[in-house]
Amino acid sequence: MRWKGQRQSRNVEDRRGRAGRLASGGGKMSVLTIVIVVVISVITGKNPLTLLQMVGGSQEKTPQQNSAPVQHSAAEQELAAFATTILASTEDAWIAEFKRKGSKYPVPGMIIFDGNVQSACGINSESTGPFYCPGDHKLYLALGFFNQLKRMGAPGDFAQAYVIAHEVGHHIQNILGTEKKMRQMQRNDPRNKNKYLVLLELQADCYAGVWANLAQKQKNWLEDGDVEEGLKAAASIGDDTLQRNAGRQVNIESFTHGSSQQRVKWLRQGLRTGDLSQCNTFAN
Repeated sequence: MRWKGQRQSRNVEDRRGRAGRLASGGGKMSVLTIVIVVVISVITGKNPLTLLQMVGGSQEKTPQQNSAPVQHSAAEQELAAFATTILASTEDAWIAEFKRKGSKYPVPGMIIFDGNVQSACGINSESTGPFYCPGDHKLYLALGFFNQLKRMGAPGDFAQAYVIAHEVGHHIQNILGTEKKMRQMQRNDPRNKNKYLVLLELQADCYAGVWANLAQKQKNWLEDGDVEEGLKAAASIGDDTLQRNAGRQVNIESFTHGSSQQRVKWLRQGLRTGDLSQCNTFAN
C-alpha cells in the first residue's frame, strides 16, 4: 500500500506506556485511617483486622503511573503512523459515502495502547486483540497484534489495514443500530447466541471490503498483492483455522467470528461491490 504521505487522523489517543501497574507490597496506612477503621468496627461489630485488610487490599490495587517519557522504536512509530493513516482513510471514505446517502457519519476515536486498557466496555488486555467499544464509540488497538498477525501467516500492510477497517465496521453497525438489534436477537434466542454474533462479525468483514473499494477510488493506493494479503488475513483468523492451529477439534457451535471460508467470502463481497447494502449477512 502506498500509504506514506497520506493524511493522518486527529481522532487518535496514544496511551502506550500508561498502563497502571499494581503496587508491590502495598502502601502504608496512616494513623488516621487506622483510627477510622477501628471506630467503624466498633459501630458495625465487624472484625477490625478484616476491615484493615480490605483497606490495605484496595491500596495495593492503586495504579502506579510511570511519569518517565516512553521511548518507542522507529518500527513502532511507523506502525502507529500507519494505523493513524488507515483510520483517516476510513473517515474520508465513510464521510463521503454517508453524505452521498444523505446522512452524516460520526467518526470514531481510536486508542493505541499496550498492556491493559480501560474503556466504557471494561478493562481489556492487549492479548484479546483489537476491539471496538459501542459504549464510547472508540477502537482499541495494541500494535503488537500486527506481529501476531504475521506469525499467523498474514503479513503485509493491507492485512493490517483490514483489521482496523473491520473494527470501524463495528462502529458503523453501532451507529446504524445493527449491533443493538443483534443483541436483541441473542436475548430472544439465547441458544443461537453465537450464530448471531458470527453474522455481525461477517458483516464487519464485508464493511471492511467496502472501505477498501471506496478508499481505492479516492487514493489509488493499492499495489499488486495487497488484496491477496487481506484475503489471506481473513482466512488466517477464521474460527476453524484458529481451532485447528491450536490443536483442537473444529466446533462450529463455538464459532464467534465465522469460518475462514465465510470471512473470505464476505470480505471479497465488500471489495467487489463497494456497497453497504450488499453486506446484509443476516438475510443469508
